[in-house]
Amino acid sequence: MILDIHGRAAYAYTGGKPFDAARPAVVFIHGAEHDHSVWALQTRYFAHHGFGVLALDLPGHGRSEGPALSTLGALADWAIGVLDAANVQRAIFVGHSMGSLIALDAAARHPARAAGLALLATAAPMAVSDTLLDAAREHEPEAIDMVNQWSHSTIAAKPSSPAPGFWLQGVNQRLMERVSLLGEAQLFHTDFSACNTYADALERAAAVRCPVCVVSGRRDVMTPPRAARPVVDALRKAGASVQTVELDAGHALMSEQPDATLDALFAFALTCVGAEAKSS
Repeated sequence: MILDIHGRAAYAYTGGKPFDAARPAVVFIHGAEHDHSVWALQTRYFAHHGFGVLALDLPGHGRSEGPALSTLGALADWAIGVLDAANVQRAIFVGHSMGSLIALDAAARHPARAAGLALLATAAPMAVSDTLLDAAREHEPEAIDMVNQWSHSTIAAKPSSPAPGFWLQGVNQRLMERVSLLGEAQLFHTDFSACNTYADALERAAAVRCPVCVVSGRRDVMTPPRAARPVVDALRKAGASVQTVELDAGHALMSEQPDATLDALFAFALTCVGAEAKSS
């Protein structure tokens, strides 16, 4: 589905079903140098089991028109613009890695629009090393190769629907290369810089009032479970209802543990819908 956000085209995948704003809405937000396709299994299941799905391509990524936005706050406001364009009043925000901070920022600064918040592979701060920032700016193929290796906990993780020639690392490598090819120059550096300079995560966490689910990968070397603890602590200190889930995976939770990721997200979404029904 193509939406108009401030005069620019924005793409949202709807999970193989026409989007229905009357259904409980779930917004899926991808991470750096990715697009909506990282949520393939999860979004299709949600769309075929009672939810309205909007899996976004962020500006300058995939099918969404650029330019790419350089701050996570601007991306959060853009995500709220997607809700406006789709006639959605409230949604469950689901974000992975960079997308988790976008979702957090949106839910905190626009509390009336957030029915729930799921943070996958999150961290505060989400610092990026100077070496990786330099590689993203000067040698993007090398940065893509490094991140692709670090994102997976094994060289050949078995997907939930194995097929001949299906290789998770290879699929992710080609996706990142395709996003780079179709996007503007130094897109990976723009994404990484936005993560590296974002200093508002704990302040935003303290302002969240909706239910929260934090999903981490036990073998994640990019955003390990301990990196999510400051966010969890800030959320709980502020009184938010928080559940945590730890999966046997690396950073690429949705591909290494697709069924377990789906189970965690769907169960959480049902609790959010139930909470919405009680409050209405």
